[in-house]
Amino acid sequence: MAEIPTNTIFDAIIIGAGIMGSCVAYEISKLNKKVLLLEQFDLLHHLGSSHGESRTIRATYPEPYYPPMVLESSLLWESAQSAAGYRVLTPTTQLDLGPSNSPSLQSVILNCSPDSLPATIFDSQKTLISGAFRLPDDWIALSTPLGGVIKPTKAVAMFHSLAVRHGAVIRDCTVVDAIIPIAGVGIRVSTTDGRLFHGIKCVVTAGAWTSKLVKMVTGQDLPIQPLHTLIWYWKITEGFESEMTPAAGFPTFASYGLPYVYGTPAMEFPGLIKIAVHAGWPCDPNCRDWSLEADEMVARVAEWIERVMPGRIETAIGPVMKQSCMYSMTPDEDFVIDFMGGEFGKDVVLAGGFSGHGFKMAPLVGKMVAEMVIGGEAQTAERIGVDSRVFGLGRFEGGGKGNLKEFGDQVKFHLGAE
Repeated sequence: MAEIPTNTIFDAIIIGAGIMGSCVAYEISKLNKKVLLLEQFDLLHHLGSSHGESRTIRATYPEPYYPPMVLESSLLWESAQSAAGYRVLTPTTQLDLGPSNSPSLQSVILNCSPDSLPATIFDSQKTLISGAFRLPDDWIALSTPLGGVIKPTKAVAMFHSLAVRHGAVIRDCTVVDAIIPIAGVGIRVSTTDGRLFHGIKCVVTAGAWTSKLVKMVTGQDLPIQPLHTLIWYWKITEGFESEMTPAAGFPTFASYGLPYVYGTPAMEFPGLIKIAVHAGWPCDPNCRDWSLEADEMVARVAEWIERVMPGRIETAIGPVMKQSCMYSMTPDEDFVIDFMGGEFGKDVVLAGGFSGHGFKMAPLVGKMVAEMVIGGEAQTAERIGVDSRVFGLGRFEGGGKGNLKEFGDQVKFHLGAE
């Protein structure tokens, strides 16, 4: 691969080529700006948060600021797929269910709207929802039209190719060891193999390595905790395989309460369905326990399946496939999208802490960050009615835990190790 001339000054240097970094690179390069996208590992590696077979898209959230972000992002997903000429997102409906007294689930319902996000509400009944889900006593469910399964590795590759099509330069196996403000130029980025890159602006989208990088560069401790999480695939009971596919109308789904269970239709592997817990174990992203089995958590998922999806999944044999992933958790589960500040001012933008639910909104995050880099503010967020200050670093000053919420049951469970 040809070396980059040392006198090249990029409009933006992006550190981290996962889904967020690739979307930022695409959005900035579309503006005829010079973009350099750096990745510490091989492109499309399986060590972070942007790989695997599936991610869900849903607009159902307890927080009022996420639904409009997902709705806007769904339009950007369609636009990117149109530009690429192929699809990475398979649409379905979304089913949310849980105890009727769950504050989170009640907030989800309040955030639905007949105009933007219509919802059909179900209460306890004998009829199976979507042919598979039985509501326990005192449970409720809601079905919304915006759901779907995203192919994550394919999606990252799509944004890489779109960015390159617009002139972006991508370099993998490039480990950054310093980000230095340079008067009159902007930012100098150096790597462990001695290379130097110069840019007017810099963006940090380093996923689970964000806290390490920020600590190294500024000495600042960010409350973004890497979590090692596990994803399980279960065998569908013989005879029900075709009923649990997107083509049959089977939904993506999330179950509130403890445990917080989520899943996707049978799509990635014939005869298997992904059902997992939205939780994980604190870890150093460079020193993970790859042998982790989480028997207790598996047992809780199996119990949930028997209670809510009776007769549809073979739980006795346990999950037949396991995959590892990473979360980058903030104390309030909200994103960090802000300028680095300090000696960097507005020359470095930080986008991290996506807390296991940011993938679906990556195209919008890419657009917001691009607007911050080029114009100094996220205009799209304002246009769709989202106050981007909710993602600011200031909420953690003085040891703060971030945005206050009335439905903290999920957050505690997500951050707890079992």
